[in-house]
Amino acid sequence: MSQIEEVSVDQFKHLVSERAIRGETMLLNMGPQHPSTHGVLRVLLELDGETIVNCIPDIGYLHTGVEKNMEAKTFQKAEVMTDRLDYMNPLGNNLSYVLAVEKLVDLDVPARAQAIRVILVELQRIASHMVWLGAFGLDLAAMSMFLYCFRERERILDIFELVSGQRMMTTYIRPGGVWRDVPVEFDKAVREFVQMFHKRVDEYERLLTRNPIFIDRLVGIGYLTVETALQYGVTGPNLRASGSDWDLRKARPYMGYEQYDFNIPTRPEGDTYARYIVRIEELRESLKIIEQALNKMPLGPVNSDNRKFVPPPRAEIGVSMEALIHHFKLWTEGFPAPKNSVYSAVESPRGELGMYLEGDGGPKPYRIHLRTPSFDNLAVLPEIVKGHLVADLVAILASIDIVLGDIDR
Repeated sequence: MSQIEEVSVDQFKHLVSERAIRGETMLLNMGPQHPSTHGVLRVLLELDGETIVNCIPDIGYLHTGVEKNMEAKTFQKAEVMTDRLDYMNPLGNNLSYVLAVEKLVDLDVPARAQAIRVILVELQRIASHMVWLGAFGLDLAAMSMFLYCFRERERILDIFELVSGQRMMTTYIRPGGVWRDVPVEFDKAVREFVQMFHKRVDEYERLLTRNPIFIDRLVGIGYLTVETALQYGVTGPNLRASGSDWDLRKARPYMGYEQYDFNIPTRPEGDTYARYIVRIEELRESLKIIEQALNKMPLGPVNSDNRKFVPPPRAEIGVSMEALIHHFKLWTEGFPAPKNSVYSAVESPRGELGMYLEGDGGPKPYRIHLRTPSFDNLAVLPEIVKGHLVADLVAILASIDIVLGDIDR
């Protein structure tokens, strides 16, 4: 446990037990630079030997003030900042924000754009789970998993680059549709990935699912009841691994998810192993959704024809002075939004990602606030690690899949 150092008891007298004040237990820092903290997270541990008596997550090292910065920009220009929140889910962040804007100004989205959005956010879900699974395996000394998962993630990032010109921070999903239509190579590239990835998931399971060392490290560790999960606002795979089948794609469908046939993986055990199993099954369900969306994708426009909020096609700018003026005014002045407030939520790889958006009649958001899943998922950590060993904390923390950019805003 490198980078662990003793801290002052006086600093945390109101948080630690009486035993720590009397010097019967030890206070140690894990992080904020320890590799197993999955970001810039500090965890204060109160230990009795190697057994965890208390655990206090300390966040805020990555705070950027992104919500207030977005309020200083027009609705269109603020979107680029959403890519940088949960940096494992840029397209999903785009979607949450754009859906809120479209709800606020009552903007329609063509069917083809909806299908493209679904394909890309499900690919993003797989890419995010690949980072989680690779880092999870690395924390448990499964080095090969890290290499295999990042190999598959590269294929997904290549697809993102194909459609947007950018591998991660794409800002591809825009109010009223998407930046541009997908190229002709898109269908082939996605189908090849889906065909390949089915076999890869089977390979992951052969390596891990019945591995006796893996099972011994995870089964019965970090038990989370569904009642505790709901009390803390836990969502996503962590909640579903405790027995609840809550998934916004089914419970409150958006972007046409009601037309796709897929299951919500759940497990009743609520332990670290169950959280692994749920995410493995989610990989397969995302593949099913992607295949259906590819097969159902209609022809047609990929942007709304409401020119009050959507810029004109780039092809028109060189031949139409009106289109050029419209494009210039839209990107320099923005568009006004009514004095109203909306809330829009999507199912991110980590749970419910909600966007509260308020307009005041001008071209800039009056108020933006995000309900990010990682914040609530981390809050439950002290409840599920008590009584376990420090080595178990590494597996438990990895299993809840937090992203610090999703927490510190």
